[in-house]
Amino acid sequence: MSFNCEQCVIRDLNSLQAVNAEELKQINRKKKTLHFDKGNTIFSEGSDLKGVYCLRNGKCKLSKLAPNGKEQIVRFLKKGEIVGHRSVISNSVAHLTVTALEDMDVCFIPKDEILELFKKNAQFSYEITKSICEDLDEANASLANMAQKNVKERLAESLLFFEKIFGVDADGFISVTLTREEIANAIGTATESTIRLLSEFKKLEFIELKGKKIKLLNKVKLQRLTDGY
Repeated sequence: MSFNCEQCVIRDLNSLQAVNAEELKQINRKKKTLHFDKGNTIFSEGSDLKGVYCLRNGKCKLSKLAPNGKEQIVRFLKKGEIVGHRSVISNSVAHLTVTALEDMDVCFIPKDEILELFKKNAQFSYEITKSICEDLDEANASLANMAQKNVKERLAESLLFFEKIFGVDADGFISVTLTREEIANAIGTATESTIRLLSEFKKLEFIELKGKKIKLLNKVKLQRLTDGY
């Protein structure tokens, strides 16, 4: 499947909104459309990136491997976002591994095209720089939460965050399916602790569980827990 950049509404959600019509035609000629099945790696930590990836649809996780070999999930991304731009702009290897959480299509834009835009299009440069700064702000906030909040508070906050960025399906369940291990890796705890806390939240009627799917029943109580009350 191929997508035309000039007719794409996804670019309005990221830095490519600053690209003019002629630049867009050039990108359209050079970009490639790729498909990744659920569980496939888009790129790995330490790899030399040849371009950036614009997420046409689907969701993915960004993770880092700890010295003990355990995966630490740093961020989650959904359609409309660009990944790999930080490494391309800084000319460094990938800092994180990006893995598809569901089947997804992405547009790969070669590094040379991105760097040319960065040099010649001031608005695009601003948008990319702003995006990198926001990523760093989010990373700093995540580190602060790890240090200041206990595991129960972090889980409550993560559940609220998942619903906010991924939305809910027709039955009200969060529209992303994460394993208990992935949730544990996102909040920095053991899988067993996550299973126990989810069961506790269910008994308290904060959430409903259906297999791997989660529905938030009492967001007020979850928010109060997140705030330390």
